[in-house]
Amino acid sequence: MTVPAAAALALFIIVHLFVGKLRFLHGVPRSRWLSMAGGVAVAYVFLHVLPELGTHQNRVEAEVGAGLLETEIYLMALLGLVSFYGLERHVRGSRAQMRARGGEDHPEAGVFWLHIGSFSLYNLLIGYLLLHREETGIWSLALYAVAMALHFVTNDYGLREDYKSAYDRIARWLLSGAVAAGWLLGLILTVSDIAVGLLFAFLSGGVVLNVLKEELPEERQSRFLPFLAGLTGYAAVLIMAG
Repeated sequence: MTVPAAAALALFIIVHLFVGKLRFLHGVPRSRWLSMAGGVAVAYVFLHVLPELGTHQNRVEAEVGAGLLETEIYLMALLGLVSFYGLERHVRGSRAQMRARGGEDHPEAGVFWLHIGSFSLYNLLIGYLLLHREETGIWSLALYAVAMALHFVTNDYGLREDYKSAYDRIARWLLSGAVAAGWLLGLILTVSDIAVGLLFAFLSGGVVLNVLKEELPEERQSRFLPFLAGLTGYAAVLIMAG
């Protein structure tokens, strides 16, 4: 699976490096293609990732016992969602303060590094999971690659709106390097199945939050029908694949 995973990695890097060139994504109301990409990512999480979390939770209980809460995997998914929600609120607060001080519509420099650093770790995880997921095989990899590539389109578009030229000069290279580093890490390091389950759970919570925070703000003027089309279309693919 190394060569197909490398092809998926190349797709991810292309998205990071060239999303700014996709002029048809720009403007308000929000591009229907961005809303459709968000729907695909949400469908993947709810119909492919979340069912896998039950399998991972059963494995945790079988190997280390049920524990006090019996929901360790689901707590990790919740932690992923809360972590990125907290990060998003911090970025929005910083951006509002910068506008109030001098009219500059971007967060402070320190927030930039925190934000891009967090998404670099997020990308590191996505790159690692190219080689270490619950389900193996080319079809599973293809479903993951398509969903995550489209997820990167929506994420990177939002980051580019936040940081303008700093995204093109710095962030896109860091994000590309992070996903490549995750893939390389997957080549040399194999963690336990329990650890993979925890990582996958954290990722699922992050994906849900990052898609919805791009779609829900009123100023985005998002498009529900393209979002629904992406969700239902990819849901049909996942159901047929299952």
